[in-house]
Amino acid sequence: MRRSDREITEKSEIVNILEKGDSCHIALCDGDTPYLVTMNYGFEWNDNLKIYLHCAREGKKIDLIKKNQKVCFSVDTGHELVVSEKACGWGMKYKSVVASGTIEIIENNADKIKGLNLLMKHYAGGTDFQYEEKMLQATTVLKITVSEVVGKEKK
Repeated sequence: MRRSDREITEKSEIVNILEKGDSCHIALCDGDTPYLVTMNYGFEWNDNLKIYLHCAREGKKIDLIKKNQKVCFSVDTGHELVVSEKACGWGMKYKSVVASGTIEIIENNADKIKGLNLLMKHYAGGTDFQYEEKMLQATTVLKITVSEVVGKEKK
C-alpha cells in the first residue's frame, strides 16, 4: 500500500469493517476484461478469512467462476463527505477492506447451510434458520477463501 499511514493491519479492525458493511463488490475475470458485481455477504475468520455469497444457479458470474476462480472483493463503510472552499480540498472519509483469493461454488447442503447462516447472521443477527430443500437446490452459495487482505482508512 502506497499510503502506509492509512493502512489497517489489525484483524479486529478489519472484522469491524466487514461487520458494518452492507454489501461487497466482487471482481471476476472475463478474459482480459474485469467483471464487477455487488452482492450481499457473510463471513467468518478462523484460520483465514472466508466470505460467503449467494446467487442464482445460472448467469454470467457462474460462467466466469467456472473458467477462472481468481477473485478480488471490497467492502467499504463510514463514508463522510469532506467539504472545502477549494475544489482540491474536497474528499471522502471512509474505511475499506480489499482482499483477493479464490472463489468456489459450494455443492453440498451442509456447507450451503453454513454459508447461508453466515449471511443471515450478518444481516439478521441470528443463525438458527430453516431452509427448504427446494430452495437449497435453487440457490448457489459461493465461498471466497482469502489469500490476501488489507484494510484502509481515510480520516
